[in-house]
Amino acid sequence: MFTSRPALRWLAPAAVLALVLTAGTAGTMLRADAAGALPSRTAAQLLVDLQKADPVPFSGTVSQQSDLGLPELPALDGGGGSSDLSSLVSGSHTLRVWYDGPQRLRLALLGTLGESDVVRNGSDLWLWSSQDRAATHRTLPAKPKHAAPDPSKLPADLPKTPQEAADQALKALDPTTKVTTDGTAKVAGRSAYLLILTPRDASSLVGQVRLAVDGTRHIPLQVQVFAKGSSEPAFQVGFTSISFTRPSADQFRFTPPPGTKVTEGEKGSGRRHAPKSVPAKPAEQPRVVGKGWTSVVVATMPAEQAAAPGKGKQGDQPGDRSGGQFGQLGQVLNALPKVSGSWGSGRVLKGSLFSVLVTDDGRVLAGAVSPDRLYAVAGSTK
Repeated sequence: MFTSRPALRWLAPAAVLALVLTAGTAGTMLRADAAGALPSRTAAQLLVDLQKADPVPFSGTVSQQSDLGLPELPALDGGGGSSDLSSLVSGSHTLRVWYDGPQRLRLALLGTLGESDVVRNGSDLWLWSSQDRAATHRTLPAKPKHAAPDPSKLPADLPKTPQEAADQALKALDPTTKVTTDGTAKVAGRSAYLLILTPRDASSLVGQVRLAVDGTRHIPLQVQVFAKGSSEPAFQVGFTSISFTRPSADQFRFTPPPGTKVTEGEKGSGRRHAPKSVPAKPAEQPRVVGKGWTSVVVATMPAEQAAAPGKGKQGDQPGDRSGGQFGQLGQVLNALPKVSGSWGSGRVLKGSLFSVLVTDDGRVLAGAVSPDRLYAVAGSTK
């Protein structure tokens, strides 16, 4: 279902996990508004609304906070003043966003000492830090052109009505997820429906995901993720204000300020140039073990990084070279507790919503599960 209908992929548990690993917010649970003026909608109808929603241009302010139960780690600033993008994994943050289609968008993380921006304008992608006075420019590959689908080759089960689409969506989610509604609420001054996703597998660390769906535009206005057994969200991100007026084209034209150090990336790849003396070796494609909310993503680090985690004494390995490519990674890994078992040895990070295991042989395992589940998968995937 998620493969043939990309519009529903955001509902997959893996998408929620990816969101948790890259951003976050803690706050008060978004509760139903008994006085909501919106007409009643079923969970199936809301799923269809989300699938059919047009990605119209908008701009707004986003509030983001997280309390993921993570240990204190170097290079992760949990305060609200950091403008470094890596700080999004903890604390409270304010962002500004402008969207005018997938080819033109801008995200600005605001901090007390500056801001960091991600700007895309067609094939140009800019990453800019005002605090570091540094910018990276990358040229993205041209968008592939797809021919219109041949009606005779469309899947036989392609839904022909909104109700059929809703039935198929619920059928795809039902084995792993209970989908319900909880009335309406106000988000960013707009009336929204509350859609609730609850994992059926009790062994998942995720207890519930609550989405606020705009009552007229049908786009998500807020997402909250609750750890199992908790009444307060461990993760939350949502609009505090939003406008559906098309942003000015000037918002997507980025010119590095005077004095900015600019690094050029490779054309067409979206990556920085690799040193000529050390050819870049791509990592193996990640694979998923298990299904639903208790699935585990297993990846292998590139050969030049695999030696960094958990080997040698602190300050005596590639991960501890100040200013080197492993500097920040090595500092974080050395701060994590060491673990070992029949699967091998490594370092583990446990939060309230997810766990990550980095093995000494260069594997990375992550999921919305306890470390014991990661150890079991590590032992079966050697």
